Amino acid sequence: MARSPSCPPRDFSDHGPTRSRPQVDGWPTASNDAIDVMSTAGLLMIAPRWQVVAVLTGVAILLPLLIRAIPRRSKPRGARPRWRVVLPTSAALVAIGVGITGLWALPVPELPRPTGPYDVGTTVREWTDPARPEVATPDPDDWRTVVVQLWYPAQPVLPGVERARYLGGTDQEANTISRGLADYLGVPAVLLDGLPRAHGHAVPDSPVASSGGPFPVVLFSPGLGGIRTQNTAWAEDLASRGYVVAALDHPYDSAVVVLRDDRTITTTVAATGDDAEDERRANGWTDIRAADLRFVLDQLELLNRNPDGFPPAGQLNTRLAAATGHSLGGAAALQAARQDHRFAAIIDLDGFPRDPVSAPLPQPILAVAHPLDSGESPAYLPRLTQVLKLSSKKSCLLTVPGTEHLTFTDAPLFLPPLPSLVGALGRSEGPQLTSNISAVFLDATLKNEGGPGAHLSMYGDLSCYRSGRPLPP
Repeated sequence: MARSPSCPPRDFSDHGPTRSRPQVDGWPTASNDAIDVMSTAGLLMIAPRWQVVAVLTGVAILLPLLIRAIPRRSKPRGARPRWRVVLPTSAALVAIGVGITGLWALPVPELPRPTGPYDVGTTVREWTDPARPEVATPDPDDWRTVVVQLWYPAQPVLPGVERARYLGGTDQEANTISRGLADYLGVPAVLLDGLPRAHGHAVPDSPVASSGGPFPVVLFSPGLGGIRTQNTAWAEDLASRGYVVAALDHPYDSAVVVLRDDRTITTTVAATGDDAEDERRANGWTDIRAADLRFVLDQLELLNRNPDGFPPAGQLNTRLAAATGHSLGGAAALQAARQDHRFAAIIDLDGFPRDPVSAPLPQPILAVAHPLDSGESPAYLPRLTQVLKLSSKKSCLLTVPGTEHLTFTDAPLFLPPLPSLVGALGRSEGPQLTSNISAVFLDATLKNEGGPGAHLSMYGDLSCYRSGRPLPP
């Protein structure tokens, strides 16, 4: 409709703001900047990890600054003070850099795929020893309880089946264990927030493989403060090769243990600074762990005779059992095998022997060690060599170049890849190497599949002994 001559076009230049949203030649305005920030803030609410939060926070700060820096066809505004640009830009870049570095240094661990022919199942058991009072508490009715996780050869698993968590069986348990580990290590819990999000390759309570059994059993004791899943990659790989691995939580020693009744038990072990007292305490902790290993072997024998048990009766070859462990767990494995000759083989992963070295061992031993720096643990090699020489079976020390104490655990998968911390082999190479070395030894000693010497020597420097005499590899 034509405009009436008596109603000239209105000039809004001298009037207040209109109800319509202002635009500047099609370019975003400050309102659009606010929307961008709010959208990014919304992403922060669902960000899964602190590293992602840091990156998105940096983007939320940087994005409006970049938008404002785009040349506009409108009349330019007056120059903004330099600090109003430099400070937020610097903060944004720092946040993005910290987040990206954090994602690289502290990833959600991705366990290497097991290399054996079997799929892998896992199940958790809690057993109480009525013959041993719990010495860590004053309660006379408190008996020693251990939590054991089994990894075993399983029937073929369908694609898409949910895999077991790396920590615990529920979100709550996983977070409890992660926080307990952080408290034990004295680090902020956010540094280990990738662990509760991780999954392995095993399927919870999957049916046991229908062929190839009965399977030899491998009992594992973790390091001081360690938990049963600290060597999950190793356990899954051995299970895929035809072994049943039983890894222990040692309550009041492991950093944190969640029992079936939801009780959470944190470690009570601590150094005093007095060498003699610390030695006495370490020997006591080793005694308890060795008794735990013997008790678990008892329970596995009972389980193997139970027609209604799981795994089904007859699937475990407890006459072919190995005692293994890392660090203090390696010392416990040596002691358990010395006391209980049902153990047919021993693997000590970088553990200082604490058992009475005057008594001989009738089992073959494989000790795996990282190269020692000058002055590091001067008593370690002499004592370990003495133990190996006391064995009446061929026993060997394998020193693996490029490794550190934590290389023989899952730690390289989720800790910063610093050679001084986790070795120089890479994230997955260390755990896989540990599995390969262990499998060579166990195949030879428990399955009678060739001698281990020639194969082990390809992984490092190998020294072997028997009954006090050195032997060729």
